[in-house]
Amino acid sequence: MKTKPDQLSAQLQRIKAPLPVYMVTGDEPLQHAESCDRIRRSLREADFTEREVMHVDAGFAWEKVLESANALSLFAERKIIELRLGSQKLDKKASGLLQRYLDNPAPDNVLLIMADRLDAGAKKSAWFKQVEKMGLVVEIWPIEADQLPGWLSQRARTLGLQLSQDAIQLLGSRIEGNLLAAQQELDKLSLLYPQQSIDIEQVIEAVADSSRYDVFALSDALLQHDPARCQKILLVLRQEGVEATLVLWSVSREIRTLLNVQRGLANGTAYDTLCQREKIWGKRKALVRKASQKLPARQLQSLLVLCHDIDQAIKGQLKADPWLLLSTLTLELSGCHLHLPTPVH
Repeated sequence: MKTKPDQLSAQLQRIKAPLPVYMVTGDEPLQHAESCDRIRRSLREADFTEREVMHVDAGFAWEKVLESANALSLFAERKIIELRLGSQKLDKKASGLLQRYLDNPAPDNVLLIMADRLDAGAKKSAWFKQVEKMGLVVEIWPIEADQLPGWLSQRARTLGLQLSQDAIQLLGSRIEGNLLAAQQELDKLSLLYPQQSIDIEQVIEAVADSSRYDVFALSDALLQHDPARCQKILLVLRQEGVEATLVLWSVSREIRTLLNVQRGLANGTAYDTLCQREKIWGKRKALVRKASQKLPARQLQSLLVLCHDIDQAIKGQLKADPWLLLSTLTLELSGCHLHLPTPVH
């Protein structure tokens, strides 16, 4: 049978006796890890106190699964055998051995199969159908943008927090679907403001209080026209191993936001309406408005062309240092006009 992460706890309570096999599959790491933890907790309550972890790679000997299932334990009577597949696909031999085990599963052992998202072919395979028939399959799907506010609200309530709608929107825009980051931010808010209602300013302050520079700090420095701080943050991001792709995404998004605000104002749209549309909240509203008035549209368009060049450099399709180009981009965007030559393609 299949279930979803938010239905897993209720499903486990309905199961009278442990199933021979459980499977968690999907690419979203927080839900994946939490689903595995819930299954382990349920099995521990059923006296499955021993755990053996097997990392499956191309050279994995599937006979080990049968050997482990048949081995007598000196420490516990019941055991969880974790098969960590990752993105590894099962060949014919592996599929056959797994089905052979499931045809006659060891009564005091349970298989917990952990895998990345399965493609359509894997879901049609004989081994997957047997797992689905005999056990429980948890399919993990990313939280969509329209589902994220509800997910954040529910998570906040479990921590004793009540987030305002604006605070939820801001947090959602900053984590961009990264649920691990969202959970970390909520945990931080619960420590700073335990059992309290949280508004947008508290979310902004909590994020700003972090001593570690991030791409959002870079965005704020750009809007404040602080080129020295931009360069310092950019250097720290590079030293900390942040991908140039992430930095480019953040800066290019800021440029597009400024262009959209300029166009909207030119068409007579109220600024508050534009802020709602572009997800601009709190102190950023004044920063974005001021920056949109300072930077002409023609310059912003040329900076988007530079963003394209940086993307090509990151992909190795342009002979240039992407970090040097990012430095140029942030200097131009923060008010320094360098008039540098265009990179050669």
